[in-house]
Amino acid sequence: MNNVTTEKPTSVSEVEALPASTGGPVYNADEKVDVDYNRTGAIDAEKIEFKMTVLEAVKAYPAASWWAFVMSCTIIMESYCVFLMGQFIATQKFADDFGVYSPNKKKFIIEASWQSAFQCSGPVGAFMGVFMAGPITSRIGYRWATIGGLMFLNAFIFIFYFGNSQGMFFAAQILEGIPWGIFIANAPAYCSEIVPMRLRAPATQMLQMFWAIGAIIVGGITYHYQSRDDASAYRVPIALQWMFPTPLAILLFIAPESPWWLVRKGRLAEAEASVKRLGRASATEDPADAVAMMRRTIELEKNDTQPSLLELWKGTDLYRTLIVCGVYASQNLTGNLIANQAVYFFKQAGMADNTAFGLGLITSALQWIMVMLSWVLTTYLGRRTIYVYGQLINCVFLIALGIAASVGRSTAASNAQASLGLIVSVLFCLGPAPASWVIIGETSSIRLRPLTTGIGRGAYYMVNIPCIFLASYMLNDDKWNLGGKSGYIWAGTAFFCTAMAWFWIPEMKHRSYREIDILFQRHVPARKWKQTVVDINDDE
Repeated sequence: MNNVTTEKPTSVSEVEALPASTGGPVYNADEKVDVDYNRTGAIDAEKIEFKMTVLEAVKAYPAASWWAFVMSCTIIMESYCVFLMGQFIATQKFADDFGVYSPNKKKFIIEASWQSAFQCSGPVGAFMGVFMAGPITSRIGYRWATIGGLMFLNAFIFIFYFGNSQGMFFAAQILEGIPWGIFIANAPAYCSEIVPMRLRAPATQMLQMFWAIGAIIVGGITYHYQSRDDASAYRVPIALQWMFPTPLAILLFIAPESPWWLVRKGRLAEAEASVKRLGRASATEDPADAVAMMRRTIELEKNDTQPSLLELWKGTDLYRTLIVCGVYASQNLTGNLIANQAVYFFKQAGMADNTAFGLGLITSALQWIMVMLSWVLTTYLGRRTIYVYGQLINCVFLIALGIAASVGRSTAASNAQASLGLIVSVLFCLGPAPASWVIIGETSSIRLRPLTTGIGRGAYYMVNIPCIFLASYMLNDDKWNLGGKSGYIWAGTAFFCTAMAWFWIPEMKHRSYREIDILFQRHVPARKWKQTVVDINDDE
């Protein structure tokens, strides 16, 4: 290991002023300056994080919790528009203006092909956005990449609002999806990097909470406007998207950059200043020690070249990339699509329009409550536990949904399908969904994190887009008309995802990023992580 300073410097600035040692270089992407970090301080900082309880971490880092909250708010916009298109499909005035007449139903409907296209267009744009997010964020940082995305979103909403054809709505959704991709790639990485170890789970799980909040906002707005007999039934919900981007951009402008990103770029004094802004002045952790801890971890991943997409598919980073991609992709296969199309599913189950929209709003509110409950479960039971067993429980309810749809048509069967659809949607937000954000935020290496989260979300959209088409065809009565019987199909995919997770996803609860790096490098099997001890002095 590199030589270390024997006298503890009082700040990173003093460390930078020290003469270069003859030991190995510390990763410094911009200046390539050879300086040693204070290893004793780094160990002390890591020990402090291990000793902190969740409440102590919140008290020591209130600003970090706040800025994680702000960054998580960007997810509202993707959630808002994803659910908005699902609600529009069930809004009669939207169907009257942009649909075709159905002799069977004696009213206008949105064809299954356009239903799929509308709901796929946003993910197509986001698929492009996530691949842009990694290189951009690696170069300019989380804050500026996200602010840029917010400003572009403001502009793209104009196209959506003034759209007067199916094609314009489709194009507008693709354009809006590009900033979504930046938000969804950056938010979990930024949140996991700015908070201490004990807060990584609740900070990243806030992303799922804001997904639910976006759905609640959409549910309330469309419940109010869907019965109107003019264009305001869908124009006003579109216009209300402008509530979010500008205020969030202003807040992120004054937010601190991730100190981990600053250390990766060799901007050590700025990293120390960022740590000071994220914590209280009376916090027990010395900012200089915190930065030294980050440098110690980044030294494990030492590489003087610029991060590239090719590195994601080499060595231990391949395993880490596959975990992130698999966790992202499986969100589509374990009940998420039923949640996203809840209102339409309720209508197909025989509910009246107002009842379906009301149940959709109730579902979103319950999802929000379940995400908050998952904070406790993830903190004490662990990520792997609630992720694997949460998916397995959803398998059971998806099979039950299929059975309820197979016993014949009756009011009881329709009510049972609607109830089970609601349960699947809610349980998805208690286990698999929030736990997946924590796993995604912790799995990737520090150096490659922006690229890994971008590629992982790309895998999500690669699975999401064809699944949306399948879901629309399975539910629509002018296509396959499976209704609740689609539960059999989703139960099969959910069980496959559960089996893969059991074998390949490790438990990272109460692990520092240094320990996670070491355990991956040692090729410890996923099921043995919980029992494996990593010494505080290990630096391999």
